[in-house]
Amino acid sequence: MPAPRPLLAANWKMNPLSAEAAAELARGVLAAARDHADRVEVALFPPFPWLLPVAQVLAGSGVGLGAQDCHWEPSGAFTGEVSAAMLSGWCGWVIVGHSERRIHLAEGDDVVARKAAAGLGAGLQVILCVGEREEEFLAGQTEAVIERQLRAGLDGLEPSQGARLVVAYEPVWAIGTGRNADPDHTDRTLEMIRRVLKAVLGRSGAEVRVLYGGSVNAGNVAAYVRLPSCDGCLVGGASLKATEFSRMITAVATSSATVAEGREGGE
Repeated sequence: MPAPRPLLAANWKMNPLSAEAAAELARGVLAAARDHADRVEVALFPPFPWLLPVAQVLAGSGVGLGAQDCHWEPSGAFTGEVSAAMLSGWCGWVIVGHSERRIHLAEGDDVVARKAAAGLGAGLQVILCVGEREEEFLAGQTEAVIERQLRAGLDGLEPSQGARLVVAYEPVWAIGTGRNADPDHTDRTLEMIRRVLKAVLGRSGAEVRVLYGGSVNAGNVAAYVRLPSCDGCLVGGASLKATEFSRMITAVATSSATVAEGREGGE
């Protein structure tokens, strides 16, 4: 069975400021995404208000559309919230557990687990984010923190849902700081994540894709997707510039083609 295409997931966070700018940004990456569709899977995650205009731009393009968060209940008295059930049918993806929500909105592991279950239950593909803070990294606690977050996030999930689950390792100290994690550290951490996934989900754990995120750009993205343990990247700031993100798509496509050729040559 051929390996899945690397995934580049663009988390726009609370940007841009207008529907027109969001649509323009989406249009700006379509050419690269289409040119390399056989080598790279691309998904865009705009803010809730811009999901519809971006969906209209992406229609029929093969580029995925996702939301940056969801509520765990399908409906109810939750002012300002959007449920996974509401997203299902026209969004294909949702992000849960991003460190910015864990830190600024005090979302704990139990909340993240409920959101992950809701997203998968609604038929969405879910990106579950995990990552350690700088003080935890410096104290050598990366693996313990990640394993705790991951096991909690997987609680109650069915092994059969593994094919629609993606885990993104995003060290908090690397997000938006320009300090991307060393590829060797990343590789060790992603391998640990894979071991936990197999321990919890059994054979289905091998179906879960694992990404890296944290100050990824066109200059370093290939170094991550070339790692044996890495299935792609969750991209923040660099995805807000169509030219930069397009360069990232091309870099990943070139890298994945080189890896594929190397494997074929060794057979």
